[in-house]
Amino acid sequence: MTDIHFIIGSTGAGKTTYARALAAEQSALPFSIDEWMQGLFAPDLKGASFAAMNERVERARRQMWDVAGRVQTLGVPSVFDTGLLTRASRDQARAEAARRGLSTRFHYIAAPAETRWARVAARNAARDSGFAFEVTRPMFDFIETIWQTPDAEERAARGFTLVGSESAA
Repeated sequence: MTDIHFIIGSTGAGKTTYARALAAEQSALPFSIDEWMQGLFAPDLKGASFAAMNERVERARRQMWDVAGRVQTLGVPSVFDTGLLTRASRDQARAEAARRGLSTRFHYIAAPAETRWARVAARNAARDSGFAFEVTRPMFDFIETIWQTPDAEERAARGFTLVGSESAA
């Protein structure tokens, strides 16, 4: 059994949809950073700087780790849909899991940018169960400058599961 499944991909890739399905399949506890940020901090973040938002993201992640560690002792795996946009952040997550004695699996959700933006625009318009907050085109474009696609070396070293088309990402 894997203790923590990390779902990675850029904005609009389908991470949350995949994470929910995987959590149901694995009888796992899902953690979505978008849902936590919306529920805990949305009123405080209107006009907040990137640094202020990032500080809150890190606080939420620390709490998620604590909860995941506790449920693991009950034999319940976790699914983390928490960003991990860079190789360094993925390495840090893997190291934190190892420090806590938790096994990991990375799931890379790949989709081309045009497809992802179309999904985001549709989600913004529909505001259905997949909607946590509006992602504007400038926000999407900014995340694209941060996102680091896992290369073949990283995927092989971490045993990534690829979901979607690698050539399209």
